[in-house]
Amino acid sequence: MSIDYLKKILTSRVYDIAEETPLELATTLSQRMGHRLYLKREDMQSVFSFKLRGAYNKMAHLPATQLKRGVICASAGNHAQGVALSASRLGCRAVIVMPTTTPAVKIDAVRARGGEVVLSGESYSDAYQHALALEKKHKLSFVHPFDDPDVIAGQGTIGMEILRQHPGPIHAVFVAVGGGGLISGVGAFIKAVRPDIKVIGVQTTDSDAMARSLHSGRRVMLNDVGLFSDGTAVKQVGEETFRLAKQVVDDMILVDTDAVCAAIKDVFTDTRSILEPAGALAVAGAKAYAERGAKQKKPLRNETLVAIACGANMNFDRLRFVAERAEIGEAHEAVFAVTIPEERGSFRRFCHLVGSRAVTEFNYRISDEKQAHVFVGLQVANRDEPGKISKTFQKQGFPTIDLTHDELAKLHIRHLVGGKSPLARGELLYRFEFPERPGALMRFLDSLAPGWNISLFHYRSQGGDVGRVLVGLQVPKTEMKAFRDFLSSIGYRSWDESSNPAYQLFL
Repeated sequence: MSIDYLKKILTSRVYDIAEETPLELATTLSQRMGHRLYLKREDMQSVFSFKLRGAYNKMAHLPATQLKRGVICASAGNHAQGVALSASRLGCRAVIVMPTTTPAVKIDAVRARGGEVVLSGESYSDAYQHALALEKKHKLSFVHPFDDPDVIAGQGTIGMEILRQHPGPIHAVFVAVGGGGLISGVGAFIKAVRPDIKVIGVQTTDSDAMARSLHSGRRVMLNDVGLFSDGTAVKQVGEETFRLAKQVVDDMILVDTDAVCAAIKDVFTDTRSILEPAGALAVAGAKAYAERGAKQKKPLRNETLVAIACGANMNFDRLRFVAERAEIGEAHEAVFAVTIPEERGSFRRFCHLVGSRAVTEFNYRISDEKQAHVFVGLQVANRDEPGKISKTFQKQGFPTIDLTHDELAKLHIRHLVGGKSPLARGELLYRFEFPERPGALMRFLDSLAPGWNISLFHYRSQGGDVGRVLVGLQVPKTEMKAFRDFLSSIGYRSWDESSNPAYQLFL
C-alpha cells in the first residue's frame, strides 16, 4: 500500500501548477493551547484550496488522446475550480456539472477559469449522476473529487511538504475529512516515512461518514449531511480512500458548528486570513484534541501539532453567522432564559446580580402580569462557568434555563424575542447609544428612574466602540418633565422611535 503511494506521490506533477505552501506557527493560538500549532497554508493556493493538486495530477497523467477529448467533473466548489484551472493550463476542454442551487459567485469563478458550466439537479448527487451520463455520451474523462489514486497522490504531496518543512518531532497532523482524498494521501506518505506521527481526521458531527465507517469497519451511507461545512458534506466516503484510511488514520475527532466558527476566528487572529468552514475543521480538531489531552492523567503538553488549513473559499454572507457563533464555540458566551417576577424593582435586582460581567445580549418584552422572561447572553471565561451562573440565578429566586447549546435558541429565538403586548399601554420607545465598555450597560440601567416601568429591552454587543439599546418605557404623565430632563442630562445620544412604522407593526 504505502510503497505504491509513496512512489506515486514522489512522482506526482502537482508543481506544474500548485505552489509549495508555507507551514506557519499560529503564535497566539499556540500560547492558548499550550502546544506549538503549525498551519499548513493550503488556503494560499491560486484557487484558495488544496483541490488543485489532485485535480491537476489526475489530468496530467491522462493519455494524450483522452486529454484531447476533454474532462468532466461534478462539483459545487473547490474541486470545480481546480479542474477548470488545470484544464486551462493543459489546454483541454473541461465540463463542470454543478447543482442548480450553486451560488452565482462559484459559477462565475469556474467560468472565469475556462470551465463549461452545466447546471443540473438540486444536490451534488444529482449533478454527479448527470456528469456520469455526459461522460459516456461525449467520451470525456471523469475527474473524481477524491476516490482516485492519482487524485489521492496529488493531495499526498501536502504530507511530503510538511515533513520536509518540519524535520523535527511532530506529535500529530490534523486533516479535514469529507470523501477522504486528503487524509488518505497525506496519511499514506506520513506513515511510509514517519510512522510515529499520528494522523488524525476531523469531521463535523452532522457529516461524519468516515468516522462512522471506520468505527463499523465498512463504508456507511449517511441519509443526510450538514451543509455548513459544505466542503466536507459527503454522504459516503470513497472505496479507495476508505481502504487507505483504515491503514493510516489513527483517530477521528468530531466537532460542532460553533467549534468550527471559533477556529475560523482563531486563524483570522493569527493570520488575518478567513478560512472557509471546511478549511478550519483541522484547527477545530487540533483544539479539541489539546483540550482532551490536558485532562488526561498524564496531561499532553508542549507538543508540536500541524493542522492543514485546506481552503478559504468563504461566502461573504456567512461571516455574520460565523462571528456570532464563534464566541459560543470558544466558550466565551453563554445564553440563558431567565424568569423574573413582573414587579417593580425585580428587573433592576436581576441586573445587579449580573453585575460587572460583560453582557453580550439582553432581550425582554413585557407579556404577563405575574412574570417576565428575559433572554440574556453573558461573556464567560470557560465551559464550566455557565453552569455556575445558572445556579447563582436560581439561588436568588430567578428560574433559569441554560440555552448555550440549544440550536433553536441560538439560531432563531434570540432574534424573535418581542411582539405586541396589551400590557404595553402608553409605552415610549427610544434608541440609545453609549460608549461600549465593561459595565456600561448596567450603568445605563441604573440611570433610569425606578418609577419608570421597562416594558421592552433589547441589547446586542456588536464588538464595536458603541453600545446600542432599544428600550420601551412606561412613564407616568406626571413624570414626563422628569423624563425629558433625563434625556437631556444622561449624556447619551437618543432617538424617539415611538412613531416608527416598524414598531407600530411588530412591537
